[in-house]
Amino acid sequence: MSIPGEKINVYSVPARPARINAHVGALLVDAGKLSQEEADRVIRFQRERGMRFGDAAIKLGLISSSDLEQVLARQFEFSFLVPGMSGLGGELVAAYAPFDRRVEAFRAVRSQLMLRWFNPEVGLKHLAIVSPHRAEGRSHFAANLEIVFSQLGKKTLLVDADMRHPRQHILFNLENRAGLSTLLAGRADTEVVERILPLLNLSVLPAGPVPPNPQELLGRPMFQKLMVGMAKEYDVIILDTPAGNTHADAQTVAALAGGAFMVTRLDHTPISTVRALSDSLAGTTGAVLVGAIINKA
Repeated sequence: MSIPGEKINVYSVPARPARINAHVGALLVDAGKLSQEEADRVIRFQRERGMRFGDAAIKLGLISSSDLEQVLARQFEFSFLVPGMSGLGGELVAAYAPFDRRVEAFRAVRSQLMLRWFNPEVGLKHLAIVSPHRAEGRSHFAANLEIVFSQLGKKTLLVDADMRHPRQHILFNLENRAGLSTLLAGRADTEVVERILPLLNLSVLPAGPVPPNPQELLGRPMFQKLMVGMAKEYDVIILDTPAGNTHADAQTVAALAGGAFMVTRLDHTPISTVRALSDSLAGTTGAVLVGAIINKA
């Protein structure tokens, strides 16, 4: 499901979100896609042909379909990124290509998790994303899953608990001088959580500097206290983890979360290692294996 990296342009959400009933033409003018004269021309053409404003503007060749998608996103407070300039990582396909059919896989998983796991009545808010080995798409999957939850209107937090080979700060273009490792070591506070401002409802806690004792840090009472506190502020908390069959960190995180979702890679992940990690989660941590997905890339 990964895609080659490319430069992208961050679509900036206004400080005061557009009202749901705001006119599409006004939003296009406000975004600099149309001049007022062009907007008046579209209105005349729209009335003559009995078309919607956006369709009329496209028909006249004044805007593109992508331009229309951007302003509709603003109208319904659905933020995303568009290709063009440098910004967040190109692997965040759910952010910059939310209408692409590939993103439907993430939405399908989101729907199943909403039905089977993230139940507000019983307070389930945490989920560990695990995989047997590295390079199986776990971090890519965790980041995009978190984005589609934020687009659903859920206040979301992505925690990079892979303090061995962290990647979320790269995907979200964040500094990694402070994060989970410094927080658990008592050298930082929750201000290290980063709001991803172009994307509504999304925050990321980077892993921070790689420590010599990641498993011991995760085993400290501070980690549980932190996650309990975060659950009061966020609706969905996704935790990225290290390779589960190489280090015990993933099991520690899954035990705290109470549930895990496994990512494997087609023609790469041996079934024996999938069974080993699944047995370890069930037998050692007591965490529920909520689901699994095979990554084709």
